Amino acid sequence: MKKAITLAVALALPASAAFAHAHLMKEVPPAKSIVTPAPSHLTLDFSEGVSLAFTGVTVTGPGKERVKLKHASLTQGNDQQLIVPLAQTLKKGTYTVAWHALSTDGHRTHGSFSFTVK
Repeated sequence: MKKAITLAVALALPASAAFAHAHLMKEVPPAKSIVTPAPSHLTLDFSEGVSLAFTGVTVTGPGKERVKLKHASLTQGNDQQLIVPLAQTLKKGTYTVAWHALSTDGHRTHGSFSFTVK
């Protein structure tokens, strides 16, 4: 019985590690929110650490105009939080944030969310 339990645990561990991905857990401004004033930066919190060199964000606004961004960075001491400064002030309208991430364990994920500046 002890061998069977040990084998079951050993088989379960690699399977759970294989499903690990850096999922977006929280974003600021929040998805589907209406914000005033316009944000000066975006914050994306992931479920696990991400590799900055292979993680990125694009922002498009009204008329599908691409928003200029400054260089993104990870919060010091926290490789799960990406800070993306905006290089321009956002006008009124709806913005879509598309992101892609490479987790520190090598898995790629992507997604998008939107918010509105009033």
